[in-house]
Amino acid sequence: MKFLINPNKFNKFTDIIIKPLYLLSAICLVVGLLFSLYLSPNDYQQGSTVRIMYIHVPSAWLALLIFFIMTIYSIVGLAFKIPFAFIVNTAIAPIGTIFTIICLITGSLWGKPMWGTWWVWDARLTSVAILLLVYLIIVFINYSFTKIELKEKIVAIFIIIGSINLPIIKFSVDWWNTLHQPASISKFSSPSIDIAMLIPLLIMTLSFALIAVLISILRIKYEILSRKDKIS
Repeated sequence: MKFLINPNKFNKFTDIIIKPLYLLSAICLVVGLLFSLYLSPNDYQQGSTVRIMYIHVPSAWLALLIFFIMTIYSIVGLAFKIPFAFIVNTAIAPIGTIFTIICLITGSLWGKPMWGTWWVWDARLTSVAILLLVYLIIVFINYSFTKIELKEKIVAIFIIIGSINLPIIKFSVDWWNTLHQPASISKFSSPSIDIAMLIPLLIMTLSFALIAVLISILRIKYEILSRKDKIS
């Protein structure tokens, strides 16, 4: 597992898996789109609008997961002074930003026919909007500061503080009376979503995750190369 904290080990490991990742992510995306657009049924209330779920939900999950990973790397980087941790944060922050934007846009597209409005200051929507703001600030700091060491520490501390928002996003629909529906999939109970919709949702989530990993690898490799003198 040294490839998770060592740039040289990371490069060697990812050189082995990157070509299979290209193939696997492409296959999963094609299969996921086939299930999502053609093989999954319409919802009895929402009709074909429910298909937005296959983009919206995976994007939301990955937006949260990427920020959680950044939080872990921030703690590790600050505690053990591991430069690679800060490289990962810099590389994957824009990816998390994009998934958060996709989540909010598809949520608005889904909300308009279901709620009759593009946006409400619902607890879940507001907390995700805050997540996007935090992501944007992180990206701005990463590309604004010239002193890399100072920038990395500021970003890491900001990420750790921003991680307070993650449980708020996750449990907002349970803590407050919101328009946003509760989670349809929970490890503590059986999924409330029909299996015909659950399968394409899981396939699309896998495809999005593989694409995120692939892009992350490419961006981390670029960051390693651009900072080679500082981390060797």
